[in-house]
This record gives sequence, C-alpha cells and structure tokens, in this order.
Amino acid sequence: MARLTKKQKEALAKIEKGRLYSLVEASALVKEITNTKFDASVDIAVRLGVDPRKANQMVRGVVSLPHGTGKDMKVLALVTPDKEAEAQEAGADYVGLDEYLDKIKNGWTDVDVIITMPSVMGKLGPLGRILGPRGLMPNPKTGTVTMDIAKAVSEVKAGKIDFKVDKTGIVHAAIGKASFSADKIAGNANELIQTLIKLKPTAAKGTYVKSIYLSSTMSPSVSVDPKVG
Repeated sequence: MARLTKKQKEALAKIEKGRLYSLVEASALVKEITNTKFDASVDIAVRLGVDPRKANQMVRGVVSLPHGTGKDMKVLALVTPDKEAEAQEAGADYVGLDEYLDKIKNGWTDVDVIITMPSVMGKLGPLGRILGPRGLMPNPKTGTVTMDIAKAVSEVKAGKIDFKVDKTGIVHAAIGKASFSADKIAGNANELIQTLIKLKPTAAKGTYVKSIYLSSTMSPSVSVDPKVG
C-alpha cells in the first residue's frame, strides 16, 4: 500500500471517522481538504439499492446543475447543413457532419458531448465501438438526439449532465469545482440526488439511497447522510 503524504494525512485527520455529514458540511470539508494546485473537480458517488443487471432497475437520466459544472464543455454538433447556423449560434464548438464522422473513425474524440439529429443516428451506429466506451454516443433519453439542436447545445453549455448507474449500483458524476462556494457545491449535489430519488424504479426494494460520498480530485471521500431526500 502506498504511503500517505503529509498533506493526505492532514486531510484525513480533518474527517471525523464514522460521521455522516450534511451536504453543506461535506461540501465545505471537501473544499478544506483539497490541496491541488489546479481547480479540482468535485465528484459525487451515490450508491443505490438497485440491481443494474435488471432492465427494470436501470437508473439513467439527465440533470441541469443550477450552478453549472465549472467546466467549459466542448460540444460537437453532428448536423445537416440546414442546422449548422443554429448549432453555431447556440455555442457548439464543432459543427458539421461527414468530416467529423471521418475524424472520429480515425480516433478523434476530443469533445465532452456529441449532439445530433434523428436522421443522422444511422451514420453513428458503426462508430459505437469508439463512442460507446467514452460515453459519447448520443441518446434520445439524454436529449442529445433531437431536432431542437439550439436548445440541446445551450443546456449542455449551461450545466446539463447525464448520468447512469454503473454495474456496481453506483452513480458517479462531476458536480462542480473546488473553487465553488460550499453552498453551490451542495446545491448541485442536492439537485442530482433529488433527480435520482424521482427516478427510483418501482422494482427497487428496500433502502434506495444507500450511501453518498463527496470528494475532489485526489482528496479523500467525505460521507454524506443519505437521508438528504
């Protein structure tokens, strides 16, 4: 096991063992124990009482974080020529179709989100093995396959993120930056948690929100009281 640095030991010492913090307390503590020289991401991990292997217990959705992500999301709009101006005016970083499909075929994936139209999805199918593992494949359920390209681009730029429970039953998401105030981090975290609660599958039995942890890049995790909802 790797030895802890002095800063890591100091950070761990500030976390009360066995304590469940409120969202605001945990957000303030994560800021306090973050010692990176860059503006670290703040992440949330929510363990749900679901079996993701069963289709009727899959939890997936989108949420608009009230205070944004703190990250300039790079958006690629794969659209037909008649939609290019709309995508550009909404703030898409890359706009086009065939030339970007060719770039992706050659391994280019330097974007955070891809937004496209229903009529283009057929062309994206063969690129699933490249886009799928990176979480970049557009999906109607997350609003990234739509005819309202301007709205989709604007929402992503404003802080809309999508999430999906992993095979271990955990939802991971980046919900801000360490430079955010504790209230803003807590506000974004709460928005995601409340969205997860609304998406509780009827087939899920027992405790739904089992645990919540907040952390930042390279910081220890802080346990949050799961009864926030």
